[in-house]
Amino acid sequence: MAKRDYYEVLGVARNATDDDLKKAYRKLAMKYHPDRNQGDGAKKAEEQFKEAKEAYEMLSDPQKRAAYDRFGHAGVDPSSGMGAGGFRPGQGPEGFGGFAEAFGDIFGDIFGGGRRPGGQQVYRGADLSYAMEITLEEAAHGKETEIRIPSWEECDTCGGTGAKAGTSVKVCTHCNGSGTVHMRQGFFSIQQTCPHCQGSGKVIPEPCPACNGQGKLKKNKTLEVKIPAGINEGMRIRSSGNGEPGSNGGPPGDLYIEIRIKQHEIFERDGDDLHCTVPVGLTTASLGGTIEVPTLGGKAEIEIPEGTQHGKTFRLRGKGIKGLRSSYPGDLYCHVAVETPVRLTEHQRKLMRELDESFRKGGERHSPNARSWTDRVKAMFK
Repeated sequence: MAKRDYYEVLGVARNATDDDLKKAYRKLAMKYHPDRNQGDGAKKAEEQFKEAKEAYEMLSDPQKRAAYDRFGHAGVDPSSGMGAGGFRPGQGPEGFGGFAEAFGDIFGDIFGGGRRPGGQQVYRGADLSYAMEITLEEAAHGKETEIRIPSWEECDTCGGTGAKAGTSVKVCTHCNGSGTVHMRQGFFSIQQTCPHCQGSGKVIPEPCPACNGQGKLKKNKTLEVKIPAGINEGMRIRSSGNGEPGSNGGPPGDLYIEIRIKQHEIFERDGDDLHCTVPVGLTTASLGGTIEVPTLGGKAEIEIPEGTQHGKTFRLRGKGIKGLRSSYPGDLYCHVAVETPVRLTEHQRKLMRELDESFRKGGERHSPNARSWTDRVKAMFK
């Protein structure tokens, strides 16, 4: 398959500046980088990534670009014999400086680093996680509260410089303050963080004893947090900029407040619905009546029909929770648990036996499930 025009690959005009080439390549590399493309489209993305990489390699080198503009792909193909471009061992690493710089910047964008205008490596601060436990009522209705989290403040002793009083910060002599050093292997130039100053571009001969040269001290700060109504277990609230501070002027991370809901004594939550078990006395279940049940908003009444069986479920519409993304609140499901009387007196025992005898005389009409259950048991042993 014939190669596409390099300018077309990068989406730039033929008179594009070096900065235009770099911006275009960074955009494409971040879009098609293998770490950002998984699954079915991974192979195609990898091919597009390599295509953009090759185009930038050629056009970012003045000699290769001039040869390409004049002769096309043949001008930069070593096998063509024209010798105007290509990867010649004697060419040196100069032609790869722009590519290495752009490629290093792209990795910084993908993995959280970057560079300040002065060339120093900057890093975004780490995100923090905070587990907050709230009640079911607070989750349903929302709340405003305060939390205390670890934070960093400028050291008063050194004024944030990290240097001991009477001393000063020095420029790193290994990287001349850029925060990066270059290693050359053949015609490749590899740029990496300076191991002597860890990318800061400076060194502190005598660190401040109060902050150990960090220029900041770890303290606690109080944050106001608003819990929205309808929040559910495991959801997170993001507080921007309240994570760990960045390095070398990098932006701070974020704070994620993860919600944990305490177990309720009565209700169990299922999405926007609530479930509860309602004990009903034997007499009420047999004769029917009205019982009072709790809700998160107060109380409600349920009409228990005569002959209600254990496990019967009553649905109260709109008595559940209105979720964050819901238009209407869920329902409350009340599951009947018929209670068997305990600790009977002798008189009560006598009455129960008389009642049982009358039930037996009445036959199956008093026990609608007894016959079907008996028939199923008999069928097992045929």
